[in-house]
Amino acid sequence: MTWVAEAAGSAYGVHNLPYGVFRSAGRAPRIGVRIGNLVLDLDGAEAAGLVLAGGALRQPTLNPFLTLGRAQWSTVRTRIVELLTEEEHRAAVTPLLVPLDRVELVMPFEVADYVDFYSSEHHASNVGRIFRPDGQPLLPNWRHLPVGYHGRAGTVVVSGTPVVRPMGQRNTPDGPVYGPSTRLDIEAEVGFVVGVPSPLGERVGVDDFAAHVFGVVLLNDWSARDIQAWEYQPLGPFLGKSFCTSISPWVVPLEALADAWVPAPEQEPAVLDYLRDVPHLGLDLRLTVDWNGTRVSEPPFAGMYWTPAQQLAHLTVNGAALRTGDLYASGTVSGPLREQVGSFLELTWGGREPVKLSDGSTRTFLSDGDTVGIGATAPGPDGTTVGLGEVVGTIVPARSA
Repeated sequence: MTWVAEAAGSAYGVHNLPYGVFRSAGRAPRIGVRIGNLVLDLDGAEAAGLVLAGGALRQPTLNPFLTLGRAQWSTVRTRIVELLTEEEHRAAVTPLLVPLDRVELVMPFEVADYVDFYSSEHHASNVGRIFRPDGQPLLPNWRHLPVGYHGRAGTVVVSGTPVVRPMGQRNTPDGPVYGPSTRLDIEAEVGFVVGVPSPLGERVGVDDFAAHVFGVVLLNDWSARDIQAWEYQPLGPFLGKSFCTSISPWVVPLEALADAWVPAPEQEPAVLDYLRDVPHLGLDLRLTVDWNGTRVSEPPFAGMYWTPAQQLAHLTVNGAALRTGDLYASGTVSGPLREQVGSFLELTWGGREPVKLSDGSTRTFLSDGDTVGIGATAPGPDGTTVGLGEVVGTIVPARSA
């Protein structure tokens, strides 16, 4: 039990303790952990000698801390729990607690590389039926490897950053035209943050997932479907994806999700040896998608066909190096039901079935001024709930050419 009264019954109790970077009172960005609706200033805690991390917590970004590795992450987490549960530390820690409504949350880490996968069988099948109605929903390679693409690290932004409607080419019956995207979409995803790097030329096995991955963020891979549909043949996603990707400000450490691992879907045919993870586990994360305040979907992450460990193994199987701050995403999270899909492409079935929002308006794709929020929770120890925060973005008009 924590002595922090505000954390009682919270999804952000001492069983969670997600990390972020915040600004307050005109000071430079500094690292903190969330406890209830407060932020514990870890810069101040390390300066006072309450936590020891070699100065890594006295930085404006999590990257130096991420490099320290699993043993140090666990040591620091144990110490933070002590500070927030043992009465003897109350006097020293209380001045370091800042109300969440008095801080500005900024990017929690510097993104080194960004890779996005395509790991939901339901999503991939739905997209196949929409884009290729006369063909097979899944392409022949899909059940043999985690399909993915290399994204643009420089356009990953923190929740709350406005999303500028992208310009680009799209095809029409009269040929290609240039202008703002008219089929702007979301993709509700989960991102994994790499801490410990790996050397170029070496592979990271499925058993080494927890040695390299620090934690989890929520992610919205905004997608311009009209730009994407025209450009993706034959090479795949490019400008239809690279204009903006939003992440939640809190990085939930893997240790906070220890009670959320569940058996992942059976894979048929059997995967190649480098992808065989035993036990074969996924995370029981329950996502929510709100469109202008209307709950339109609740995607279940537990049904993802490819697991986070398999994604990491495939990402490095060719010898590609991991770097501290690498971010790889799950791909759109979709369940078998229409109310469980993680994209508006699926929700409106390619724009043919509009969705009615609570204000009476209807939508197929995103309009300027629309706001989308993606949240998630996971089961925690002893019946608790682990909150993963929220990633929010509002669409603003395209800038003139």
